[in-house]
Amino acid sequence: MYGLLLESINDYLKGAYGEAVWKLIRERANVPHHSFVTHQVYSETVIPRLAKAASEVTGMNHDELMDVFGISFVTFVGQYGYDRILRVLGRQLRDFLNGLDNLHEYLRFSYPKLQPPSFFCEEETATGLTLHYRSRRKGFIHYVKGELRQVGKQFYQTDIEVEVLNHDETDDQTHIVFRLHFDNTAFKQNQQADLRQEEELLPVRSELFFEVFPFNVVFTQDMVIRNVGVGLEAIMSDLEGKKINDCFRVVRPLVEFTWDNVLSHTNNLFELISRDPITRGGGYGRNSGSEPLYKKIQMNLTGSLQRTQAKHQLSHAQHGHHNGEGEEPREGEEEDRKALDTSLELLAYQSITDAAQEGVDGIEGASSNCLTLKGQMMFMKEWDSVIFIGTPIMENLEAMYRIGLFINDLSMHDSSRDLVLTGTQQSAELKLALDQEQQKSSKLEESMRQLDQEMKKTDELLYQMIPKTVADRLRRGEPSVETCEVFQEVTILFSDVVGFTKICSRITPMQVVSMLNSMYTLFDQLSEKNQVYKVETIGDAYMVVSGAPTTTKYHAHHVCDMALDMIRSMEHLKDPSTNENLHIRVGVHSGMVVAGVVGLKMPRWCLFGETVNTASYMEASGEGMHVHISQVTKDYLQGQPYIIEERGSIPAKTTSQANEIRIQLGEGNELMKTYWLKGKLRNDGGESVVSPPVEEADSTKSEAGSGPVTPQLNFTPMVVNKDKAKDAEGDSPDDKSHQPETVGATGGDNTSNDGVELENAEEEEKEGHNLRRLFRAKNSSVCRIS
Repeated sequence: MYGLLLESINDYLKGAYGEAVWKLIRERANVPHHSFVTHQVYSETVIPRLAKAASEVTGMNHDELMDVFGISFVTFVGQYGYDRILRVLGRQLRDFLNGLDNLHEYLRFSYPKLQPPSFFCEEETATGLTLHYRSRRKGFIHYVKGELRQVGKQFYQTDIEVEVLNHDETDDQTHIVFRLHFDNTAFKQNQQADLRQEEELLPVRSELFFEVFPFNVVFTQDMVIRNVGVGLEAIMSDLEGKKINDCFRVVRPLVEFTWDNVLSHTNNLFELISRDPITRGGGYGRNSGSEPLYKKIQMNLTGSLQRTQAKHQLSHAQHGHHNGEGEEPREGEEEDRKALDTSLELLAYQSITDAAQEGVDGIEGASSNCLTLKGQMMFMKEWDSVIFIGTPIMENLEAMYRIGLFINDLSMHDSSRDLVLTGTQQSAELKLALDQEQQKSSKLEESMRQLDQEMKKTDELLYQMIPKTVADRLRRGEPSVETCEVFQEVTILFSDVVGFTKICSRITPMQVVSMLNSMYTLFDQLSEKNQVYKVETIGDAYMVVSGAPTTTKYHAHHVCDMALDMIRSMEHLKDPSTNENLHIRVGVHSGMVVAGVVGLKMPRWCLFGETVNTASYMEASGEGMHVHISQVTKDYLQGQPYIIEERGSIPAKTTSQANEIRIQLGEGNELMKTYWLKGKLRNDGGESVVSPPVEEADSTKSEAGSGPVTPQLNFTPMVVNKDKAKDAEGDSPDDKSHQPETVGATGGDNTSNDGVELENAEEEEKEGHNLRRLFRAKNSSVCRIS
């Protein structure tokens, strides 16, 4: 199957459904080609696989899809100029259909390995005709129906109704009988013109007729050859008196070589190939008797098979006699050779008797020394015989010389001589052009494969920055604003490293990067395990969400499992300055958010709303190595095997305007109840506690040199500087009652200078932590939902 048919399907599917759907169809059909070379031969199974995959992907009925493929092929070939051939194939639609079987003959030089179907018209009336379709391919009935209707509509402005009268399939051939209903008034006009021509015909002597057509064959109803043209007699001198079907086999049309089939296909082009090879010097075949060569091979083959069978029986008896003695007779090698010879004879017999698999057409199907004739069969009423008016078809001048033909043997009244001479030149030029096209195609295929690999890498990188569903919408050209979406129920997690600023002051920048990379790589793996989406990282802060972009009613469960895994994973992460385990704070809150893509350069998918603010606040007001959850999140976990401990009430995270109003009314700060998520029960009923007690965490936190413990009550929300908050509460910044005991980087007692440095580091820690909170607050205030 040539790539021209496949490229038409490629063109239709990409035009109708887009490049992405075509890629999915190719992958499902296991077709690696991005495009097809029109003159290259491909597997016969490609179109059925593409049709099946396209039907599954698009949801379109398979038969309707094949019909559309046929219609699109007729329109597609116009891009290559073949519509000009179709337009001049017949004056009327009936002329086109009667000459349809000869259409592929005009493409013989461009597509030498073409395996065309066979068409035959009969029962023609003023309202239509019956069309017989024969092909070695299966499953193209609706494809042909689409082609026929489109040809009538596009080139003859005639609507054709196609009816299937009969559908017969064998192992090697499909035969379908169509009844075509259309306006065929030209049929009556041609009948009247034929009657007038018969009255005006002049008599012609048979000698002159045979001289004009030197490669004619006249045979009677019993298929016996009565006369042979002078050109054919020069190379096959002993044809007269033999049966034509013993000397030639029919390649086209796809019918059995009988008298009735010949009479019913007089409008079709016949292609005959000699059964025996032609030797230069006038000899026909290698047999000297009257028996055709293929019959002798059949007799020899039968004898060879009988002899081989007898020898195998004798060999089996000998093997049975020698069995147990460990002997391997050398005759086995001889038997293998005889079996191989028999197989070669069988192959030769099959190729000559047309019993081999039909997969090669025309010249390719014949031996290099066999004669190929193409022409028309005509019934001569006066002779009660059929005359075959043929022309020899030569693959090249070398093949012509091998069988003993010369230019002057060909008729000078037609284009036979010109075709032989110009065909050789055109064939060489076409072969060169085809080779160049194939080389370009190979380079293009390799480039497309490399492009696919790079596109996969690009997609992976893009989907790490933006959710796949959102990225696909942006690719389709949707504005980024339209990707914004409200998610009613999500759960958000924030985490950061306890004492991160102090740790950074003790190690090199490269060690900071390595430490964060190790921690985030581990967290990324945990996010995939717990089915949560990583939103972003800011310094040492890590943010994930569940319930967006993919909604789920288990969003709180996924995030809490993620939080417990993060706490547990700290056992594998070390502080490079002290070689002790890192500590993190985790805060979790649930609620409603708005999510969308912001920015044109380096666009990111971000979350906005009070839920983001509160989740960040839960982390900031939490404790080291503890998961701090809100009342809303705790309600989602109700009835689940989580170990939850009430922490108490803390000032609620409210806007500054609401806080001022409450102060003016004398109501004080609003409080919110929060909880510690301590762990989760195992399947066996035992407890799996992750977080240490609060007192232990506080002690550990002081020893690690982290910032002061967050007060439990009466501190102002939306605090940017904790020192100012302490001033408001009546605590002096110099008051050391709440400050942890500091230890120098060397592990010894701190001098005054070391104390100043550590104090500065603590201030930097506070400022860094507050700046991160301020950054999140600004982000969330863009689209705050109060």
